This record gives sequence, C-alpha cells and structure tokens, in this order.
Amino acid sequence: MDEHALDAERDAILGALRCVADGIAATFGPVCEAVLHDYRHPENSVVAVAGSVTGRAPGSAMSEIGMRVLARGDQAEDELNYVTRTRSGKLVKASTMVLRDSGGAVFGALCLNLDVGAVHEAHTLLGALAGLGTGASDAPVTTFGNDIDAVVDAVLDTHRIGRSRPWAALDRTERLDLFRGLDAHGVFAVRRAVEQVAGRLGISRASAYSYLAQARAATDPTTAGEPA
Repeated sequence: MDEHALDAERDAILGALRCVADGIAATFGPVCEAVLHDYRHPENSVVAVAGSVTGRAPGSAMSEIGMRVLARGDQAEDELNYVTRTRSGKLVKASTMVLRDSGGAVFGALCLNLDVGAVHEAHTLLGALAGLGTGASDAPVTTFGNDIDAVVDAVLDTHRIGRSRPWAALDRTERLDLFRGLDAHGVFAVRRAVEQVAGRLGISRASAYSYLAQARAATDPTTAGEPA
C-alpha cells in the first residue's frame, strides 16, 4: 500500500475512534478524559479530547509519555494502568494504547486519563483510621501542555535534576549521556527541539547537532572530536 493510501487509512482509524473517545468519557463521567493523538504531527498531536483532566484541547502537544512512544517507533507498546501526576499536583491513572496501520506502523495513540485524587485521599483517610500505612510511592510528574516547547523544557529539566554543575563543567561523556537520554525520550523528534535544547544549554545549534550525531553514532566516546 502506498503512503497516500496509508494516510487515508490512518485518517479513517482516527475518525472512527472519535466516537469511542466520546463514549468512554461519557461512561466514566467528569473524572475521565480520553485523548486521541496523531503522531504524524508531534507538535500538535491532539486531534480530539473528550472530558477534561489534563486541560488540553485539539491542537495541543503530546506529553513526555507521547514523545517516549514516538522515540520507540514501531517497537512501541501499550502502557497500561500507570499512575502519574500533572504539574499542578493532580493524581492521574492513565493508559496509552498505540494505534497502528495495516502495515504495523505506529502513527498515533488513544490515551485514557482518570483523576483519582479523591479516591487516593479516601484511601489514605481509611488507612489512617485503620492504623495502616498508605504504602503509596510518589508518582512521577508528567507535563500535559498545549505547547510542545513546554513539554520539551520539562524533559530537559528532568534530565538536569541533580546536576549541580553547569554545562561547561560537564565532561564529554556526561554531555553525550544527556543528549542520548533526551533522544531516547523522543525530544528530537519534535521540530526546533535541537535549537531549543541548544538555547537552554547555552551552546550553538551546530554544537547541539554535533553532540546529537555523536550520541546516536558513537559506541566509544573517545573516538570523535569535541565540538565547541
């Protein structure tokens, strides 16, 4: 099947799933949100939203979770029943189900988000009354935004957490590790992400592209020259 026919097929799958998203959100009520993504357009991948948990609308950006799926390409798998937090602190139980065309290529996702904050609070209260520990671990924070630049910034911040030294003080291996980690999270699948990362790190765009190329290609970090 040629690419034009595949795109038509993908559009048809997304169109058919719009009513599915509406039905899921209507069934579970105001604590549920169903989000339909088209990864052919990562900067504004959201094509439909039913319900409101993460505050996004059609045309919004994908989250770090979506970029991670994008980075895995056709090897991506469903991520089901995981718990995360929004940057505002809302506790969310979520599932990300990848969409494939007839050739097996991943081109989008249907994501379900449940606001479980009230349930968690009730569980904590009942546990305290019963003299039991909550046993809950801290859920990771996920950026759900309308702007892909904010999502890229959040991923970069996550990878810089714990680093007390500026970029200039990092050795070459640490710099390549940073770019390798960002790449594994799908950051560089987004347009202008290299420029954005370069700006945040205070390096030139050419240097950023050089580090990215070396991070992708080098198996021995001593084999290539250091960019400026």
